[in-house]
Amino acid sequence: MTPTTLTPPAPVLSGRDAYRAELTELAALDPRIVCLEADLGGKKHPFQLAHPDRFFNLGIAEGAMIDMATGLAAAGYRPFVSTFAPFAALRAAESLKLTLGYLKAGVTVVAPYAGVSGAWFGTTHHCLEDLAVLRSIPGVAVAAPYGEAETRAVVREAALTGTPTYIRTGRNAAYTSLPGGTADGGVPPVVWDARGDADTPCLVSVGEEGTRLALAARERRPELAHAHLVHLDHARLARSAAELAGLHRRFVVVEEHRAEGGAAEALALLLPGSEVVGVNAGHDWPYEGGDHHEVLARLGLDTDAVLAAAS
Repeated sequence: MTPTTLTPPAPVLSGRDAYRAELTELAALDPRIVCLEADLGGKKHPFQLAHPDRFFNLGIAEGAMIDMATGLAAAGYRPFVSTFAPFAALRAAESLKLTLGYLKAGVTVVAPYAGVSGAWFGTTHHCLEDLAVLRSIPGVAVAAPYGEAETRAVVREAALTGTPTYIRTGRNAAYTSLPGGTADGGVPPVVWDARGDADTPCLVSVGEEGTRLALAARERRPELAHAHLVHLDHARLARSAAELAGLHRRFVVVEEHRAEGGAAEALALLLPGSEVVGVNAGHDWPYEGGDHHEVLARLGLDTDAVLAAAS
């Protein structure tokens, strides 16, 4: 008998690599898709290798890159642009406001290195304010997926709809998306990991690290409920809030962002009859080196902080 050779499962991709892989596959089916990057793709960017005539490296000219994408969108293309979150959401903020908001151009901005995932790169490469900026621009879809499957799903949605979109990811961390979060290829408003009754405190996780910390907290306190949010723009966050309000009274929102302008602040306004507590990156500026989790811990964003807020 010939022994059966088992093919090992493919490794889970990080958010930024899942974006590149999914966009490369979508572009094989849709000639309108073009990819613009600000000198962070490296020599073996999969999109550049597969579709060199639709790949543009603009270098460290983020505002110009987004303006160029606006022209491509006006010509009927589906441009995706990518650069570090601080340079997309902050350095190029005016171009984002005019492109995604005022002109409603069908441009998708994919921003890795969000939060403090750049860690040892330092404060210039950290971005704890992007949700506040992008959520304030009317008409922009804002997503912070967790894991490869969710990232691929929000990229597919942006390519299909052509809606002005901002997608926030980390750096190299790779996570498996929560079960049930990508039904029929899309992402529901709320991805439930555990429910409980109305008196059960509910962790509400946002993005990669917020969800990692919520899952770690539930390992230590399995009785906690957990809801994971992917879409954070006002319209879809309002729908999520309506679903949350029908099931729990107390929420602990975990996010790698400042308190101001984040998801906790928005949910507190949308859930006036509930108690909403935020666990976030606070107000300090991380100036010491360390890996991603060490920098988060110095900002007071760790599993102990989540458990303390849920108590």
